[in-house]
Amino acid sequence: MLLIRHNGDMARKKTTVYIDEALLKATKVLAARTGKKEYEIFEDALRGYLGLGALERIWGRSKMTEKDALVLAYRELHAARE
Repeated sequence: MLLIRHNGDMARKKTTVYIDEALLKATKVLAARTGKKEYEIFEDALRGYLGLGALERIWGRSKMTEKDALVLAYRELHAARE
């Protein structure tokens, strides 16, 4: 499973997509109402669809460092194998 941790400084890549005209219009309206850029609306929607928003919320609540998380994960993996 691919996990992407978004830190706000992630580089963006330009792409072209074909999207229903009504969706594009709704995106533009929402962007105007919220003061966001259109790409932010698309990114938010994709993160939600892919479940990445939930992961980001969980990571945001965690006080554990990535190194400590790996140590814990390997400890649990070895314990499960015993």
